[in-house]
Amino acid sequence: MLCTYSASIGNWIWNNPMVYQHLDVDGESIDLPVGKVVCVGRNYVAHARELGNAVPAKPVLFMKPATALVGLDEPLQLPTHGQELHHEVELAVLLDARLCQANEAEVGGAIAGYGVALDFTLRDLQARLKADGQPWELAKAFDGSCPLSAFAHVEDVPEVADCALQLWVNGKLQQDGNTRDMIVKMPALLAHISQFFTLEPGDVVLTGTPAGVGPLQGGEELILGLGDTLRFPARMACAE
Repeated sequence: MLCTYSASIGNWIWNNPMVYQHLDVDGESIDLPVGKVVCVGRNYVAHARELGNAVPAKPVLFMKPATALVGLDEPLQLPTHGQELHHEVELAVLLDARLCQANEAEVGGAIAGYGVALDFTLRDLQARLKADGQPWELAKAFDGSCPLSAFAHVEDVPEVADCALQLWVNGKLQQDGNTRDMIVKMPALLAHISQFFTLEPGDVVLTGTPAGVGPLQGGEELILGLGDTLRFPARMACAE
């Protein structure tokens, strides 16, 4: 597949109609490049415990590349290099300014909006990688491993520090958490990340998942929820 360079957003764009672009909740493109995704593991006590993990003293950080990002408007693909794909619903934060070794007071002015993401995880593969002492990328950072909703403006989510974070699968509520239960909360979380990884405009930060993670199958219908009003439908592609 060929790719071309877009001078307007400074990215190489695949000649593919499904290429990802940040959108707002009105369906309009956001004038930001598509960058990396910085993820936070075990940022909810109940989720750490449900997987038998210790509650960390500091945030557990890992990354997904820009190629992990996909929108929710197309069927979400099942990867073929693992058997047990798990959902992990997360609050997603879109950046529109650079944060490098920032303090908490600087974080608010760099946030463009809030959305909801799925941190797709091949749980069986992740377990094997952990057992072998290897990194998690094959289980966490593969193409399409970060389905992402459109973004609401900051002012439209005033309760972001204390709002519901939910996932329904085939009409059943599977994950039902609240952002107030994050171990490390914003803006401290973004300030901490910026001490190690410079956050650039167009980058996305995933802030951790509440308890209730579990497997997904082809053809299942999903709804991602944030707060009382933001609902984003998605559908798993049918297994071949």
